[in-house]
Amino acid sequence: MKTVSVHVVTYNSAEDIEACLDGILKQTYPISQIIIVDNASKDDTISRLRPYQDQLEIIANAQNIGFAPAHNQAIRRSHCDYCLVLNPDVSLHPDYVAELIDFAENNERAGSLTGKLVLKQAPEQIDTTGLTINKDRRAFDQGRGQAARDWVKAEEVFGVSGAAALYRKTMVDEISVEGEFFDESFFAYKEDVDVAWRARLMGWDAYFVPSAPALHERGWKESSRSQQPLMIRQFSYINRIKMMIKNDSGRYFWLHSPFILSFDLAGIVYMLLKEPKVLLAWKRIFKEWSELCRKRKIIQQKRKRNYAEIYKWFQ
Repeated sequence: MKTVSVHVVTYNSAEDIEACLDGILKQTYPISQIIIVDNASKDDTISRLRPYQDQLEIIANAQNIGFAPAHNQAIRRSHCDYCLVLNPDVSLHPDYVAELIDFAENNERAGSLTGKLVLKQAPEQIDTTGLTINKDRRAFDQGRGQAARDWVKAEEVFGVSGAAALYRKTMVDEISVEGEFFDESFFAYKEDVDVAWRARLMGWDAYFVPSAPALHERGWKESSRSQQPLMIRQFSYINRIKMMIKNDSGRYFWLHSPFILSFDLAGIVYMLLKEPKVLLAWKRIFKEWSELCRKRKIIQQKRKRNYAEIYKWFQ
């Protein structure tokens, strides 16, 4: 039997963590490790973990190091065949892991898998069934807001959301760059899209499996963007550019440049008018340029698929 570790990164997650852990502990498939990485929560997250401490490995960081670095901490502690990366605001159906493992074991190039995540506040609506990506390099949750009853067929997808993603450890090890599965410079946001793109370049596939349901309560709503810390808005904005520098094809970049440039020019105008401080994130590109180029070289050298196979997903 293949082994599974579950990884949850918490940051002020006291309201959600108990329901999340209950869902993990009720899985019909045996879980070998449960690793919780707390990013210096200021609420009582840690105290709510204490009743479960005999069943968990808890890493308590002294500061908030970000979603991507914290999940890498957990991945390095895992000795299992599969890693389930899970948000604390997700509640799993008892068969979630069993259904994904069964599908993965029958599809050897399935490196990333997700179930049918529905909105906790409106379970009849889809939260995500995977990731799609446009020619302007924006990624979206597939099926978001659509009727959950209509999503009944397993299918290949561009990638999977990091909210409840099962990753094959063989793939994790193979596509990691300089020991990092999630790019730690991303801190948070789009690190799952970056992984999806990199995995496809290196010959791995991703799948949506509807027989594995889960509830997801979104932390940040679209209407609450102004409430997000400036640093988070900056990462959300600039990580798309960093992802492109590392993974994109020069030829397809130019083929799709009308879509990319029109979106970016409109975005810059909006930011100048509404959120000028977000544009300071461009400093990160110049500061990290040599690092990004080094990572790009590694990724492109490990590429196994031709670009036509990759860019059929860019709609």
